[in-house]
Amino acid sequence: MLVPFLLFLLSLAGVAAAFALPGLSDLILIAGPSCLASLWLLFHAWRARPVADPAWIVGWRPRPRKDPAWIVIDGSNVMHWGGDTPRIEPVREVVRHLKGLGFTPGVIFDANAGYLLEGRYCHDHVFGKMLGLPTDRVMVVDKGTQADPIILREAQDLKARVVTNDRYRDWAERFPDIRSPGFLVRGGYRKGRLWLDLDAEPEAAHPAPRHAHPA
Repeated sequence: MLVPFLLFLLSLAGVAAAFALPGLSDLILIAGPSCLASLWLLFHAWRARPVADPAWIVGWRPRPRKDPAWIVIDGSNVMHWGGDTPRIEPVREVVRHLKGLGFTPGVIFDANAGYLLEGRYCHDHVFGKMLGLPTDRVMVVDKGTQADPIILREAQDLKARVVTNDRYRDWAERFPDIRSPGFLVRGGYRKGRLWLDLDAEPEAAHPAPRHAHPA
């Protein structure tokens, strides 16, 4: 931007000299077009300049995105909500419902969940495809590992609630949040429709029988 500005000044000086000094009147033939050309270059250089970050101009920074509203689903409990036979559909519907409420759900299953549903072992990515979730938001615990403390630890770390009909009484001393109202979110089906304690009128529904994680 400096070069067009200097050219404009020199051209402007030439135009002034051509008008002021009769012997240099022919200089207008060069200085005039040069002045217009440098003015055009100056204008385009000004338009192409880097625009200062408005944040620095007004001393403001955009607010960071709000942290996700995490919620942990006890998959092996919820898959029994539809009746005596475990099914993936209740878990899928709970995931979809929670997303609609603005939550970011993660699901944790017992190691035998795949055998109960598919007759074979299913890893994280298999359940992720079933539920339409990224693999990093689905966990199948290792064989011989209890899912309960992992569910509660993840919820504690994420400052999240847990969707389950399990009361986790055996873990209350280690995870005192269990006793906090609203930490454990009950749910089930009433007249074929899903309900959760997060809904407007959960008290109107009756919880489904607890089949998984007896405590």
